[in-house]
Amino acid sequence: MAMNESAENYLETILILGKTHPVVRSVDVADELGFKKSSVSVAMKNLREKRHITVTKEGFIYLTESGRQIAEMIYERHEVLSQWLIHLGVDPKVAVADACKIEHDVSAESFEAIKRHIQQTL
Repeated sequence: MAMNESAENYLETILILGKTHPVVRSVDVADELGFKKSSVSVAMKNLREKRHITVTKEGFIYLTESGRQIAEMIYERHEVLSQWLIHLGVDPKVAVADACKIEHDVSAESFEAIKRHIQQTL
């Protein structure tokens, strides 16, 4: 399930937008990430080819099972790491930015250890 940080960010963004939008389109992703629509279109094509998303003829983007698994994994890491850093006294803006960097590089083993530690101490 290894993939690059950019693809993980796109999948996570689709997941998050899906919580507040009735449908997710490329333009929504572009707006959220501050990217050009053309860049997002290339990324959506790559995610479609890897079968992480489907796109309807109307342009609505849906996560496939594999895409949802990756997006939820990254989103969980982001939420847990952000809250942990904030709890440690890190400024919330810094904590969110740092969590976004860490979430892509931390191994599953290390993340699970961090999560266990947080659950035991909070």
